[in-house]
This record gives sequence, structure tokens and C-alpha cells, in this order.
Amino acid sequence: MSSSWHAIRRHVLAKDAKIGDKNAIMCLFWPEDFGDMPKPDLDPADCRIVAELQANGRLSNVELADKIGLSPSPCLRRVKRLEREGYIEGYRAALRRERIGLGFSVFIGVKIDGHTNERALQFEKAVVAMPEVVACHLVSGEADYFLEVVVPDLADYQRFLVSKLLNLPIVREVRSNIAIQTLKAGAPLPLGHFEMEQPQTPAQAAKHRRPERGGLRR
Repeated sequence: MSSSWHAIRRHVLAKDAKIGDKNAIMCLFWPEDFGDMPKPDLDPADCRIVAELQANGRLSNVELADKIGLSPSPCLRRVKRLEREGYIEGYRAALRRERIGLGFSVFIGVKIDGHTNERALQFEKAVVAMPEVVACHLVSGEADYFLEVVVPDLADYQRFLVSKLLNLPIVREVRSNIAIQTLKAGAPLPLGHFEMEQPQTPAQAAKHRRPERGGLRR
């Protein structure tokens, strides 16, 4: 079977191998179970908060509280708890790549030479520190890692490839896929698996006076 993987200078050409072949490259980690992940411990008000903040991270606490039907104080306490417990990772502006001169996106499949934990972790640490790499995934399949790289143009990508990525001793082979047109990128996370109740006004919440987790009331 032919392969589109390519080698650059000192890198070994890839070859296909059957499972069990001593030359086959195996995935470093393999989850024992790909079943359903446990659901987040979020109640409907929490779900509405993360949905609203993901849509508009510049909402003031008063605006957010009004949208989800809480008074400002308990709303702020919930937001701080969601930040503290790692549900909300951070806040930042979403920039249009082409408008700031970073319109060249490349998706790279990377095979590494050897699969000891120590060497793989060294590779991961080096790649994560590269500002051009905006996403890095350990994957199953032909590649060991899949990277998304953003640079100004082809010449900058060549410099990144030769002087950074291929300069890592553990990198065995790479396969580059250049994005011709970006139809969707950096989209909000889908939250359809949450069961979100309709928001209540603060007056409605006070009328029901139903206690909520942490001593707060809707």
C-alpha cells in the first residue's frame, strides 16, 4: 500500500504495517474505554452562565445576571466558582487571522521516533511552547500527533518547519496539509447536551425561594 508520508533529509520514510508487526508504530497512550464521559456537575443556571459568557465574554456581571435570571451577587459568586473549578478557562478577544496577517494555516501530522514516555513528553513540551502552534493533539491512526500551525505565509511556514519542528531530534516524519479556505474556526463549544431551563427574573426567583447549591437562591 502506498503512503503519502514524506521524509525531509535525515527522516526515515514511512511504511505501512499490520497490527502485530514488530515495525508497526503503536500509539503511546490508548484509553481503556471510549464510552460516555461523565457529565459536568453544572445545574441549569451554571449552564446558562457558561453559554452566555461563551457567546459574549464582555458581558458585565449585571448584564449577565439579567440574562440568566439571577440577582448580581449570586451570579458573581457562581462565575467565580466556575472560574475557580476550571469550567471557565479564561477570557480573550477572538482575532481574525487574515486581518492580523496570519492567514496561512497548516495542519501537520507528525510521527515521532520511539515512543518512550520521557521522549514523547519532551516533544510535547517543545511543541506546546512554540507560538505558531495553536493546537496540538495526541491522536490515533498513522500520525502520533496532529498540529495546527498559523503563520503569515509559505516562507514563514518553511522556516518554522526547518528551524523548529524538524530540528527536534525525535521528529521522524511530517505530513503537511495547507488550508486553502477556512469555513469555520474558533467556534464556541457546542452546549446542546446541557438541559437548560428558561431563565427566571430575579422577582420570579425570589417568589419561588428554592435553595440552590452553595446556599444561593435562584
